[in-house]
Amino acid sequence: MNISLLVTPFSDENLQLAAQVGATEIVSVYPGLELGNMFAIRDRVESHGMKLGVIERLVPTLRFIHNSAGRDQQIEDFKTLIRNMGEANVPVLCYSWMPHDDWQRTAVDVSERGGALVTELDMSQDAKVPNDTGYQTEATEATSAEQLWENLEYFLKQVVPVAEKAGVKLSMHPDDPPVDVLRGQPQIMSTPEEFERLIQLVESPSNGICFCQGTMASSAAEYDIPALIRRLAPHINFSHFRDVVGAVPKFRESFHDSGKTDMAACMEAYLESGIDCPIRPDHAPTMAGESNEFPGYHMLGRLYAVGYMRGLMESAERK
Repeated sequence: MNISLLVTPFSDENLQLAAQVGATEIVSVYPGLELGNMFAIRDRVESHGMKLGVIERLVPTLRFIHNSAGRDQQIEDFKTLIRNMGEANVPVLCYSWMPHDDWQRTAVDVSERGGALVTELDMSQDAKVPNDTGYQTEATEATSAEQLWENLEYFLKQVVPVAEKAGVKLSMHPDDPPVDVLRGQPQIMSTPEEFERLIQLVESPSNGICFCQGTMASSAAEYDIPALIRRLAPHINFSHFRDVVGAVPKFRESFHDSGKTDMAACMEAYLESGIDCPIRPDHAPTMAGESNEFPGYHMLGRLYAVGYMRGLMESAERK
């Protein structure tokens, strides 16, 4: 497993901090469709001694998820992104099939250890996207689960061959929160069975999953997360290492060492399953001195998490 880090903001100072705490790969948000942008980000990361390993977040997807006007052009744009990644030797593209575009919460300032701030979901309240991404966050009409599956198969048959040729692995993130229906809109990427159905739609090394531990831990199904890692191991090509307290219908984020999951057992499961992919801390608490302008995406909690992850890795490797 290669510790990767999404740095916010994307600055030389934060890149230097990532290198200093031992991250070996950087995750970048969607860079647009200009190949020069991809090369510029890659070169900047490499100047700090790390590799640009993953593109994720803010990738436009809603038109092909909902089969709305402009679907095929958006798929062509997605293909262009994949080809650019191949040209720049960036191996993983993380995306989602979330019909509301991004993860949802009902609060972003719930107190955790020492007064750190975390996000929370309470299904008795109206959920919303924690960060203003600038993209549409919902379709004008609900798209049925059956249509979402049809749209997904259409999409995969178009893009997987392009990804194979480019040497890029597609990594599907689960719906967050992992519920069948959110705000009246069905969702289809919330269970391990749905992940397995995804893989079967177009079987290819380029059609894989992002195993988001926190999302699966927040499921009402109360999964055994290490067992789930082993079950889905052949298809995991990216991992989000995080944890929560509680589960649907109400849960909150936690520090990586203060949630409900046996995180050491998770790291052992990755190692014993032979998974070799980027793994990054996700949704870290906002700590003292940070603005909470971007809940879940500030730096201090991530730096703490990287040290914790490195310790777990070393311990697992010695067993």
